[in-house]
Amino acid sequence: MITPEKWEKLRERMNALEIREEDLSEQFIRGSGKGGQKINKTSSCVQLRHAPSGIEIKCQSSRLQASNRFFARRDLCDKIEERILGAESRKKQDQEKIRRQKRRRSRRAKNKMLEGKHQQSEKKARRRAVKDE
Repeated sequence: MITPEKWEKLRERMNALEIREEDLSEQFIRGSGKGGQKINKTSSCVQLRHAPSGIEIKCQSSRLQASNRFFARRDLCDKIEERILGAESRKKQDQEKIRRQKRRRSRRAKNKMLEGKHQQSEKKARRRAVKDE
């Protein structure tokens, strides 16, 4: 279940992005995919359409309709924020962070890291029991 505090924060975010509930059309449709009979019988998938921007969101991340309503609105906020902010959006920042993490280290940084590992292995080697001869 989604707590009232989370709903309140989402409403504040929607107000900041000027998304009004009147502009949203919401439909509940049957989900698809894994889940068997339960997913095929219930209309828990939420289809949310924002009229001014034309953005359409389908959300089926939970078996609960109420949770999917929350997640669909959150995804809508993310998409509109991405349109407004462009390169400064949260998604772009996350992608940039991953790109920085994956890029190759410079030769100097790599040598420094390997030197640290070598020192650690020497320290551990000195802890071993000395063999009697």
